[in-house]
Amino acid sequence: MVLLKSETLPASFIAPDFNLQSVEGKGYSLASFSSSRVLVVAFICNHCPYVKAIEDRLIALQREFSAHPVQFVGICSNDPTDYPDDLPHNLLKRWKAKDYGFPYLIDEDQTVAKAYGAVCTPDLYVFNEKRQLQYHGRLDDSWQDPCKVTRRELADAVRQLLAGQSPLPDSQPSMGCSIKWRQR
Repeated sequence: MVLLKSETLPASFIAPDFNLQSVEGKGYSLASFSSSRVLVVAFICNHCPYVKAIEDRLIALQREFSAHPVQFVGICSNDPTDYPDDLPHNLLKRWKAKDYGFPYLIDEDQTVAKAYGAVCTPDLYVFNEKRQLQYHGRLDDSWQDPCKVTRRELADAVRQLLAGQSPLPDSQPSMGCSIKWRQR
């Protein structure tokens, strides 16, 4: 397992468009979420212990904002060749078992991860209604132990956007397993 931290992106970064299938076979593009003022994009997977550690908190956060114009979307970009947990049918099983409450998309050719500059799982992004990047960082300040969380940075960023404010620019990078890139 290679531990990486999310890379810094320019403040001018705009969410790249995509056209991906969800684990249940529905097609989604960036425009599918145009009615949401805030878009949270999470590059996640099934096998990574860092994702598993925050998964329930991410799902709870989505539920916390479900009455607001906020859309969460998960994307798995891993090559499942050596990680069968990340095969589409296993992603679907976990998505159902955990009742994610948001679409879980499969980036089979990995072009979306590359377009977003995603390098690890989880790699978390928050975009405003113009799909300009407002936050790129960790979920909170204790990935390993939910009882030790004192700052919920992603939640704070979403709240600030909903209030018409800009999130604070001093985000801490997310960290996790490297995205499992296809060997060409």
